Amino acid sequence: MNIIEKIIAAHAGKKYVKPGEILDIIIDARVARDFGGPNVVKHIEDFDLSIDDISKTFFTFDTNPTGSDQKYASNQQIIRVFAKKHGIKVFDINNGIGTHTLIQEGLAWPGSTAVTTDSHANILGAIGAFGQGMGDKDVAAAFHKGKIWFKVPESVKIILNGKLPEHVTAKDIVLNLLHHFGSNSLLGYSVEFYGEVVDKLTLDQRITIASMGTEMGVVILLFPPNKDVLNYCREKTGNAELQPVLADNDAKYKATYTFDVGEFIPMVSRPGKPHDTVSVESEKKVRIDSAFVGSCTNGRIEDMRSVAKILKGRKVFPGVVLKIVPSTDKIWQQCLDEGIIKIFKDAGALVSNAGCAGCAAGQVGQNGPGEITVSTGNRNFPGKQGKGLVYLASPATVAASAVAGYITSEDDIPKISDITMPNNEPELYKNPHHHHKKHPKQKPTLLKGKVWVIDMDDIDTDMIYHNRYLQIIDPKEMGQYIFDNLQGFEDFAKKVRPGDIIITGKNFGSGSSRQQAVDGFVTLGVQAIIAKSFGVIYERNAINAAFPVLTYNDLEELDIKQGDTISIDLKSGEITNERNHLKGKVTPFSEVQMEIYQNGGLF
Repeated sequence: MNIIEKIIAAHAGKKYVKPGEILDIIIDARVARDFGGPNVVKHIEDFDLSIDDISKTFFTFDTNPTGSDQKYASNQQIIRVFAKKHGIKVFDINNGIGTHTLIQEGLAWPGSTAVTTDSHANILGAIGAFGQGMGDKDVAAAFHKGKIWFKVPESVKIILNGKLPEHVTAKDIVLNLLHHFGSNSLLGYSVEFYGEVVDKLTLDQRITIASMGTEMGVVILLFPPNKDVLNYCREKTGNAELQPVLADNDAKYKATYTFDVGEFIPMVSRPGKPHDTVSVESEKKVRIDSAFVGSCTNGRIEDMRSVAKILKGRKVFPGVVLKIVPSTDKIWQQCLDEGIIKIFKDAGALVSNAGCAGCAAGQVGQNGPGEITVSTGNRNFPGKQGKGLVYLASPATVAASAVAGYITSEDDIPKISDITMPNNEPELYKNPHHHHKKHPKQKPTLLKGKVWVIDMDDIDTDMIYHNRYLQIIDPKEMGQYIFDNLQGFEDFAKKVRPGDIIITGKNFGSGSSRQQAVDGFVTLGVQAIIAKSFGVIYERNAINAAFPVLTYNDLEELDIKQGDTISIDLKSGEITNERNHLKGKVTPFSEVQMEIYQNGGLF
């Protein structure tokens, strides 16, 4: 078996597992954040669920560690009261990013499992652990049972050989990989990294790469721990005998890809799509208004040192705001001890307390209309980090650009007196409580409805249900905001009718772990969504909400047009265009999906 198969087998009590099997697996760390956490609490209280093991159950407040938003502050307090009642550990607003906390506190280790309401929980692949972001229903179930269902994914292997060119960082490695694979060609796979370059990667570098697995559409990017990473985990867990989980020599992979990193270059992601990556050189001289260093991708001490090296003795360009947010409070303190905070402040940067920052729309890092930001975050979906445009780049590129006032590389930073500000800039880019409902004993397995054809790939959760509505927790209020951030479909919620069915492209629902992007469709009465593929977390959220989602390979033969009526048999997967009576196939419900569907949801 390979790594993911061994981890799942060990946590399912099996000697052997294979791709496609659906199993209940024990979860070593069950975590909810201040985003999603209040709904986890509500599910547990509404359904009178017990807590399986409080020693393995945690809350992390990282999306708004300042508590500056009244709704977030209220949600955080709801969690504190619940946690105190049950004796659950809370890593409060003074701690930092939850996924980093799991590694830092020894709550995750090589071969362990963890789930959290953070869609970047797969960051734990950096230490050879299985972390998975899930919706609030899944996490509540994990709190209660100590385990959740999971389908064993197919695996691929990526080998990185050669010598990294000067100024090519870990962030550049993953941006180069995104350039090659895009956002969905590895959708749903577990990926293992090998090669001479990988063996030398530090923990911080591995975290940077692993954290963008979500943007690649994968289940997880797994790194077999090297000696330094293993020793770090042994120290944090207090287990000197800790051993990594490694693939067998005869492990099976769907595919193997080999890259010569000597061909990699410094890159940026252009606004709107993390996988729209181009060379830094091609975007040089694009004027910026602000810069951001932080997030779970680039908030580590090595990132801070890289930025400090460039900022030392320099000033942030007049009119440019540089915002810096370390990932954890311990890293913040380390920056203070090493004199890095002073360098930041002397350069004119704003330094905030540890947390997710702009990426989560809850702290410093947001931008306004027309504002151009260069950021070390992992996502730059429209509206994700504000109303402006966001380029993604390495910490070195962000720091260099902050000094220059425009996008540039660390080896091409002019003196302030020599800077002529360019006029060029890119064209701007033109939503309380779930109630336990009684469901019929037998739900229909033959669906019929009018079709909405949305011929797009990579429709992410911010396009489906924008993060400005995340504080809404009543599903009845969510439907009105569906697709209001999807160009061409802003009025969808007003025009859709109960019983309608959506047909769309690849990777529908990529991005965040928000359940609202499913529940909003249910509120509107949409019967089902048919897509070539779904984002990993979105598919789980839909299944757990008893909302029919199905995949297809090719429906061209049915000649489906906007407004046609189709019928779908959930058991057989047969799909019929009622206009011309042509038939085709979609993937039928699995046994697990049908069981949850007929149950009216996970609970």
